Amino acid sequence: MIVLESISLQRGGRPLLESTSLTIHAGQHIGITGANGAGKTSLFRLLLGELTPDQGNINLPARLHIAHMAQETEFRPITAVEHVIDGDKQLRQLESDLHKAEKDNNANELARIHETLQNIDGYNAHYRAEQLLHGLGFSQQDCSRPVQEFSGGWRIRLNLAQVLMCPGELLLLDEPTNHLDLDATIWLEQWLQRFQGTLLLISHDRDFLDSVTDSIVHVEHLKLNLYKGNYSAFERQRGERLAQQQAMFEKQQLRIREIETFVTRFRAKASKARQAQSRLKELDRMQVISSAHIDSPFSFRILESPKMSDPLLVLSDATIGYGEKILLDHVKLNLHPGSRIGLLGANGAGKSTLIKTLLGELPLLSGKRVQGEHMRIGYFAQHQLEALDLDASPLLHLQRLSPTATEQSIRNYIGGFNFHGDEALASVRPFSGGEKARLALAIVAWQKPNLLLMDEPTNHLDLDMRHALTLALQEFNGAMIVVSHDRHLLRNCVDEFWLVANGRVSVFDGDLEDYQKLLARSETQTAATDEQVKDVINPKEQRRQAAAKRQQLSPLKNRLQKLEQQMDTLRNQLSSIETQLADPQTYQDNNRAALQTLLQQQVTIKKQLADTEEEWLQKQEELEALELEV
Repeated sequence: MIVLESISLQRGGRPLLESTSLTIHAGQHIGITGANGAGKTSLFRLLLGELTPDQGNINLPARLHIAHMAQETEFRPITAVEHVIDGDKQLRQLESDLHKAEKDNNANELARIHETLQNIDGYNAHYRAEQLLHGLGFSQQDCSRPVQEFSGGWRIRLNLAQVLMCPGELLLLDEPTNHLDLDATIWLEQWLQRFQGTLLLISHDRDFLDSVTDSIVHVEHLKLNLYKGNYSAFERQRGERLAQQQAMFEKQQLRIREIETFVTRFRAKASKARQAQSRLKELDRMQVISSAHIDSPFSFRILESPKMSDPLLVLSDATIGYGEKILLDHVKLNLHPGSRIGLLGANGAGKSTLIKTLLGELPLLSGKRVQGEHMRIGYFAQHQLEALDLDASPLLHLQRLSPTATEQSIRNYIGGFNFHGDEALASVRPFSGGEKARLALAIVAWQKPNLLLMDEPTNHLDLDMRHALTLALQEFNGAMIVVSHDRHLLRNCVDEFWLVANGRVSVFDGDLEDYQKLLARSETQTAATDEQVKDVINPKEQRRQAAAKRQQLSPLKNRLQKLEQQMDTLRNQLSSIETQLADPQTYQDNNRAALQTLLQQQVTIKKQLADTEEEWLQKQEELEALELEV
């Protein structure tokens, strides 16, 4: 059990938590929610010991193993699979101990290490690491690639795989789905559902929270507020609490006005003065109830171009790919005004490549691309955050697009994206990922597109902004194609799904639940294949297992060899003694002392030989039993 008692914390002179308490029980799966900057990540840093509370105590179980996904780290020149295995600190320590024991020829230590490796499934670590990588979207070839070759988003996935390799008793995950596609998000969701330890999860994906958590801690008004149930249950409970709070606030405000009116009327009258003073004391004692604020700071629309072509865009028998590499073939599609399409498919299947082709950024390898006369594309992808001018303000970004627009009209517009006052004029450079994503979306919406192409638009966005984006997309009258791991957004914004798989683009006859069932069937088939592969071990694996077997058997075999040498020596000594005892000269009176010595030696050596033979038999039985187990 983890207990936070009356915790207060300030960062940069700003209070984040104030006299708040929380109890976390073993095995709980808790979602951490709250506005950006409310203190969610600081809560993690408190548990990790990276921050010290200004007030209060944090009580953690002794020797609690906490696993935490690093957002950034220094990568050593190793392969992806070795980086993941590094997450199992115990395994790496055992490997180091094994190397030392082999060097020292320490038979007892070797036996202990191999037994521990067997108990923790250490011999299958490479296989387990590859399974984690595959689940998070890495190919088999990726497993052996150097870590330095992967982009930033993929390195975050590597860090996630590393922490899942050995998640410990307490697992802390901060926005783990930010760089995942839908397939990997569903895989991670199922993995966490099976996780038996305690989980604290910061996420802005409500479907993910619903599936993984059994409690929600909402950071609000400097408090850690615990709600039982998943995110949907939290929304209902919080809505009811806020409604009750608002009713109590309004009732209290009415009472305050009544008191103030009475005091104003009767304070000067002697007969009512005591009553007026009593009312004032009641007012002083009253604990003021705050008004319930539940309004989102975001409110915007994506206005489409007044002119619209039909169709907007046509691909005819298109072949899509890079250079000589074909990803998609025989692609035929017509985009009409009002088309609302979600793209499904595994990572690397070609979803982003299809969007770049529709955009015109990537030329067709063959076939035709015909766009309507009045088509205007609004394109959002994660790399556009990097394309922002870091020295320009949100206001200046839009002024460059529309030099004739008034400053006030731009201010009114970007206020809907929560860029108010000085923030609208501030440099983008210090902005967080969420703020940059909001600005990139504002730029897309400002240009009044009639075709939206959106590749993971919810990354870095908090729940309020995701909700505002969902509402804006619902009201958008143009066409849209969306790639997203946010199932809530897909479920509420698209009318049909296209499946990008096996080099084809086809209409998917089903919804997100049907797609999840399709992934589950595919995973079952893959698991069955993996079991068959494990049964048919390749030569390299055979050599590895043979080496491991030799290492386990080596201490016993070495002991047996020494015992056999001892028995040979003892038998030779005994044979020499018996030869001397067979000589008649040995029994003459002048050799009586020598005879006694030979007889004593014979008894001693026979006992030693018997003891040695008994130990040899025991070790031989142990060896045979171990050979059957390995």
